[in-house]
Amino acid sequence: MKTLNPLYSTRSMSRRYEVWFLRFGLADHSGAWWLRYLLMNLGRNGCVQQPQGMPVQIWATWFPRGGTPRTFIQGFPSDNLRLSERSQSPFHLQIADNTINEDSCRGRMQVDGHTISWDLNYRSTFHVTLSTKGWIGFSRTPHSDAVFSGKITFDDRTFEGSPLGFGLQGHNCGYRHRKFWAWTHAYFDRGSEAPTTLEALQYEMPLGLVFRKAVLWHRGVQRTFSRLKGEVQKSPEGLRWQFVCAARDGSRLDTRIFGAAPATHILSYVKTDFSGTFDVANNSLASAVIHLQIPSLPLEILETGSGAVLETAGL
Repeated sequence: MKTLNPLYSTRSMSRRYEVWFLRFGLADHSGAWWLRYLLMNLGRNGCVQQPQGMPVQIWATWFPRGGTPRTFIQGFPSDNLRLSERSQSPFHLQIADNTINEDSCRGRMQVDGHTISWDLNYRSTFHVTLSTKGWIGFSRTPHSDAVFSGKITFDDRTFEGSPLGFGLQGHNCGYRHRKFWAWTHAYFDRGSEAPTTLEALQYEMPLGLVFRKAVLWHRGVQRTFSRLKGEVQKSPEGLRWQFVCAARDGSRLDTRIFGAAPATHILSYVKTDFSGTFDVANNSLASAVIHLQIPSLPLEILETGSGAVLETAGL
């Protein structure tokens, strides 16, 4: 299977971020984890005044069901960074005790008096490139219907299982972050049948244009939807994204994603030119409902109570 993880950045690039991330809801429904392996401006060797300005960063965010999410970030200089060659497959990244490759990752961090470690494996049947704009950047999903196994330890609490959880592993890159974006990924467990996943993305483009696309993986068939109609709404209750769209084969999709306020987490991202920061809202315990109408077939309704992630910035 073609891999979408290989490195794009070089060590001489002075303005570029590249990130490999994982989001998965735990199989016992107790919460969700968001893990990030981030390279930031390797050619500048980062900004040593803060962990989020370092050239290599490891992020771990815990979304407890019914509780308040927390993020932990550890930054590293690039001196001991080990990377596979650009565009080389299989992919590999290692810094200190933190490693990620094509289908597994490990990590260990001690931040603010807390210790977090993980040792995970993941497998999937579907991958997709959601957006690619050359040197400007891309959004790829090497594992879209990922099943995770292994162990995570957060202080004196351990999460372990096979499966441990369900979600995705993504890979994004760009010379800067977009001025605004909305992104969602939903994993629908269908029991004895293969899972369904939906991923949608919209972001600003030059000349006032907006990129919009959604990809559905359902019953072993990929359907791509464009011309999404609907915007993200923010309220004291949380984040909501409702949109409708159509595919070339005539299939229609009506989607509702909702991230309730208690699990909506505001993260501060550093701009690649180090001119400041901006806020990103992430809810990794979002609910999702899709109404799928495929020509000549009955209407299908798929739901998940907490198997989705909804992320927005600049909206």
